[in-house]
Amino acid sequence: MHWIGLVDHPEHVCCRYRLMAFRPFLEQAGHTLELLTIPCHWWSRLGLFRHLRGANVIVQRRLLAGWQRTLLRRAARRLLFDFDDAVFLRDSYAVRGLHDRRRLRRFVGMVRCADAVIAGNSFLAEQAARWTKEHSIQVIPTCVDPQRYPLAAEQDCVHAPREGTELVWVGSSSTLRGLQTIAPLLEEIGRSVPGVRLKLLCDRFLTLRHLPVVPVPWSEANEAAELACADIGISWLPDDAWSRGKCGLKVLQYLAAGLPVIANPVGVQIEMVRHGETGFLARTPAQWIEAVQRLADDAELRRRMGRAGRHLVEERYSITVGAARWIHLLGRLQESLAA
Repeated sequence: MHWIGLVDHPEHVCCRYRLMAFRPFLEQAGHTLELLTIPCHWWSRLGLFRHLRGANVIVQRRLLAGWQRTLLRRAARRLLFDFDDAVFLRDSYAVRGLHDRRRLRRFVGMVRCADAVIAGNSFLAEQAARWTKEHSIQVIPTCVDPQRYPLAAEQDCVHAPREGTELVWVGSSSTLRGLQTIAPLLEEIGRSVPGVRLKLLCDRFLTLRHLPVVPVPWSEANEAAELACADIGISWLPDDAWSRGKCGLKVLQYLAAGLPVIANPVGVQIEMVRHGETGFLARTPAQWIEAVQRLADDAELRRRMGRAGRHLVEERYSITVGAARWIHLLGRLQESLAA
């Protein structure tokens, strides 16, 4: 069965992790996947929708205007909608606040016109279920390939000094705002835990007075090795509906690299960071400092938690697990077409 994915761009992080990663598995199951960038201009979309007549289509994240949904629905034989963010809201740092009537209206239209909705986590699935039949919704988490990540405990990091303890954070300039929000907490960690430093894998960096920052420009080629050369992965999210829609990619990357993780208990971080097993959930500054200090003092604890995290990824968040869910869903749709 041939599927066409309509995406922001084939190199966009969502496309890479939620569609492209599964393509080899889909091909083995008899499916093909073609990726097309959604044009910016409406007149170019008209031509695209004509091209899609009779096609099986996956729309990723994009909330189409009503007339565009109508044209695409008429053209497509089967239409799926995949989303991994609370796209019906603005983000946590939007000046106008989270809620947006136009986004919500378009989101409702997308889930109602789709034959199936693929949500990145249970919170997103619950939001979609408000507007469409629950049996048409499939939760497929964002997944990673564990084999791409060397284990931290086994990584030879001769290029990096190993004195002290290295925290690591990976993300983009848009999500760096979260770290800027907790800059006072990071400063307090730097004052309280001797020898700790923070590696930033990003396209932009921040400077702290009391916590040394190691800036590392992000690239797909260096990402996995740089994570494995750190000691502890960290993640912090605002406690709001936008954050509850996040799918925890950075936490999955830390776990895949065999790092213990410290995160605040928001959204999927509660599921991925099993307190005392794969890391620590910390809400208050005192809890954060205690978690950093405990892991900094105990290399064996870091190793044990890192192994548990890697196992969790292999069991629940690996691309083989996600691919099996996609194959099951597409097979079900194929059977319905044949019936």
